[in-house]
Amino acid sequence: MKNKQVYICSECGHTSVKWVGQCSSCKSWGSVNLDSGDTLQGDTAALSVMRTAKKLNIKRLSEIDTTADSRIDTRTGEFNRVLGGGLTVGSVVLIAGEPGIGKSTLLLQLCGNMDGDVLYVSGEESEKQIKMRAKRLGISKGIMLISTTDCDGVISTVCDSITPDKSGSSRISAVIIDSIQTMRTETAAGSGGSVTQVSECTNLLTRLAKSANIPVIIVGHVTKDGGIAGPKILEHIVDTVLYFEGDGNYIYRILRSVKNRFGKANELGIFEMGARGLIEVPNPTLLSNRAGEFSGTCVFAAVEGSRRFLIEVQALVTKTNFGNPRRTADGFDYNRLCLIIAVLEKRTGYVFGGCDV
Repeated sequence: MKNKQVYICSECGHTSVKWVGQCSSCKSWGSVNLDSGDTLQGDTAALSVMRTAKKLNIKRLSEIDTTADSRIDTRTGEFNRVLGGGLTVGSVVLIAGEPGIGKSTLLLQLCGNMDGDVLYVSGEESEKQIKMRAKRLGISKGIMLISTTDCDGVISTVCDSITPDKSGSSRISAVIIDSIQTMRTETAAGSGGSVTQVSECTNLLTRLAKSANIPVIIVGHVTKDGGIAGPKILEHIVDTVLYFEGDGNYIYRILRSVKNRFGKANELGIFEMGARGLIEVPNPTLLSNRAGEFSGTCVFAAVEGSRRFLIEVQALVTKTNFGNPRRTADGFDYNRLCLIIAVLEKRTGYVFGGCDV
């Protein structure tokens, strides 16, 4: 029987049954190559591989021991709140955010707060750069550094840290990868940051976390639209997905969970960016000194996760000097603004057709 050959694009992962010069999905040239995986000749070969595969150990649910402590205290209250009580042993956490928002600063401070030694792997900065930032933040303990993009080498190093008695304990209490788009493994084709490399490196790090019971925190880049760069399967592989959000013009930073297998989703953690790094804000004040005293302002009680916030909402309606009135929203959904204006015109009799909002 003829071998089944599959061609795969190293940029977007699109597959085809024949070779083409340009990928029909992402339109990149020269990225379609023959899949290096072994081809099977029909059902007979497939059954042969299945019969010779390693036999797996089956356990009953009642036989699994859950008495051991499964949470690690990061000694950062807002981070623990978002995770649902601490960092779960053997979990994989993905943190994404815009460049310069403070992801590396947050993780470096976590390294200094946590008990035990944390392995910080940076593929973007040198060891000297990390040392300079740590010195500025006043962090000097509990951090082991590696500046590399070799994912295989990182996994081998962590495996060597496990004690010889095979008790499952390790000298390393957690691993931080900054960032996954810079890592590369020899088990997959393509350059670092490609769809294939990002997926394979995440798979390898997930296996490491589950087998060695070491939590792994991965930093991810975001696209122009605000989504996590790379394949969507990346968010399915990991246990927790966190977004680190904020505006460079303001001091507050928000850590938001959009997926959490070990706690509540949509939970918020608030931080304040200062000269010495990020400071926890357990009870943030998002109101001005005279909120709600003037027309066009009101105080709104918002609920996010398990937290309640008092937020000041400001609106301005003026006559337009243009043919078409303008609609502008900052910190508020634009489509929702248009919906509210339409409801006000329909139900209250206000006319916004000649006004900017």
